[in-house]
Amino acid sequence: MRILVTGFDPFDGESCNPSWDAVSQLSEQIAGAEIVTKCVPTEFRRATAEVSEAIDELAPDAVVLVGEAGGRADVTPERVAINLEDARIPDNAGAQPIDVPVADDGPAAYFSTLPVKAMVSAIRDAGLPASLSNSAGTFVCNDLMYGVLHYLAVTGRTAIRSGFVHVPFVPEQAARHEGTPSLPLDDIVCALSAAIEAVVTVQDDPQIALGTTH
Repeated sequence: MRILVTGFDPFDGESCNPSWDAVSQLSEQIAGAEIVTKCVPTEFRRATAEVSEAIDELAPDAVVLVGEAGGRADVTPERVAINLEDARIPDNAGAQPIDVPVADDGPAAYFSTLPVKAMVSAIRDAGLPASLSNSAGTFVCNDLMYGVLHYLAVTGRTAIRSGFVHVPFVPEQAARHEGTPSLPLDDIVCALSAAIEAVVTVQDDPQIALGTTH
């Protein structure tokens, strides 16, 4: 089994991005699966194009996309991506789309095809904070999640499971953003490893209560 795991380069004035910093430290094998990692640019459309090319080249069994969500306190597998680009800030190429669809011919949303609830449980079992998120935002993270799922759908490769995980700031970032939660990088690496192990070992996501009341 081969799993492609991606992280982003730094953006919005940050000197690091914990998504790639953590992904780059993952073991080459997790639960017997080969782990292939890739850093992608924080740019609308281009990130999806680069991951799509990597899928064509590597033919992975699953794709785990990872991004930074400054302000979140825990590691959050994403349940859904929406067909919308609505950027509060420019991406690293200066693009700032407002109210633009990710794909003109795409559905309103795609659900992750990873076992997201099992991933949350696995991270918690590793002693680390995790929750299931129902919003990947409208910036490049959502754009990539939606774009990859759409690419797999239109190319008839829905057997390749794909989805997204957001990770918090690391402490050195939080020190520059007063009151912002963070997780040490080693903990993020551990959390992602546990989540990926769930991707390898769990086929059908358990029906457990992880919904929200707001």
